[in-house]
Amino acid sequence: MAAVTTMTTPGAAEAAPPGRNGPDRRRSLLRASPLAPAVLLLLLFLAGPVLYSVYLSLTNRALRGEGSSDTQFVGLANFAEAFTTGAFWNSVGLTLVFTIVSAVIGQNVLGLVLALLMRRASTVVTAVTGSIVIGAWILPEVVTGYLWYTFLGDEGSLNALLGVVGIPPQDLLFSLPILAVSFANIWRGTAFSMLIYTAALSQISPEIEESARMDGAGPARRFFSITLPLLRPSIMTNLMVITLQTLSVFGLIYIMTTGGPGTSSQTLPLYMYERAFSYGQLGYGTAVALILLLIGGVASIAYLRVLPKEDKV
Repeated sequence: MAAVTTMTTPGAAEAAPPGRNGPDRRRSLLRASPLAPAVLLLLLFLAGPVLYSVYLSLTNRALRGEGSSDTQFVGLANFAEAFTTGAFWNSVGLTLVFTIVSAVIGQNVLGLVLALLMRRASTVVTAVTGSIVIGAWILPEVVTGYLWYTFLGDEGSLNALLGVVGIPPQDLLFSLPILAVSFANIWRGTAFSMLIYTAALSQISPEIEESARMDGAGPARRFFSITLPLLRPSIMTNLMVITLQTLSVFGLIYIMTTGGPGTSSQTLPLYMYERAFSYGQLGYGTAVALILLLIGGVASIAYLRVLPKEDKV
């Protein structure tokens, strides 16, 4: 009998059986179905408010007056008004000062210094220092603001202490309000940076530093050549988080200075609150809130771009 040879065309072995795409698609949908409630909640409670805020920012919606009874679409008029108003730019400048002084410099540097010192301190010193710093962190923002108000006020504890040593009284809440609220925010928020850097330092092998020490590298050289580069991902992550947290600080400043004297400590959250609720301009206030959201997004992108590619997930 002659042998029967079966010829196959190229790619026939790889061809999918007919009708297979339908079952595969159904199986994929079944696997993804448990995520449906989470996606629905995200759309409802995250994307929903954001989209509604975008809508409000494009209207003249108000709590009283014409915009309350007859809300009209005004396009980008609220944003144009913000960018041409001196009070808005004053708030932007104060927000940048407050964020840089209290977060980028204050919390970040002090948190790193405390983590480095606690790394070599005794167990008792580490426990006491950690308890004090974390205790300040867990206090509600309103309580922290009131504590610092009573400490820095004209008749506060600071002036009582200065009077003992013969120094004239100082009213920092009046003379240097933005720096006063920055110090309060540093005192309250340093614990987060300290915990981030403590965890990062614990991942650095002591053998690396020991090898550098044996090669003759001093403390400063070991820190800048070994410790700091290894901490770079943690530094960028910490800076991003504390920057976003500081941009949205409201209660601390409101309790201490209410944005005053005048507008000398009125950051963007307080400016937004004043225009939206004191003046009743909800549309304008929402536009300012979206600008603040945009500033936070730009800052996050900038920090992420600084991270090495291997550290980006």
